[in-house]
Amino acid sequence: MSEPTTHTAKFQVGQVIRHLRFDYRGVVADVDPTYQGSEEWYDVMARSRPPRDKPWYHVLVHGAEHTTYVAERHLAPDESGEAIQHPLVDDVFAGFEDGRYLARQRAN
Repeated sequence: MSEPTTHTAKFQVGQVIRHLRFDYRGVVADVDPTYQGSEEWYDVMARSRPPRDKPWYHVLVHGAEHTTYVAERHLAPDESGEAIQHPLVDDVFAGFEDGRYLARQRAN
């Protein structure tokens, strides 16, 4: 039996991105190497049927209070250099420098 294929994530935690279809900005808060949601969520929300075997991203959405779960193919780097306004930014990140967010040190 072969091992599942994994792909290197194109975006990293702290990187500011733009959603290609819905044109919102956000910051990557976490990365899953493959789709980790439920079948039900995928069937309802992932209408374009993005690949499950490639990275998916947890994104804090600029100007909103919610987060999104987005397939890699729907994202592009945001080159504006502008910060993201989201209530969880200060909980997740230690600061904003040179157009990207700095990850907080996690206690083991």
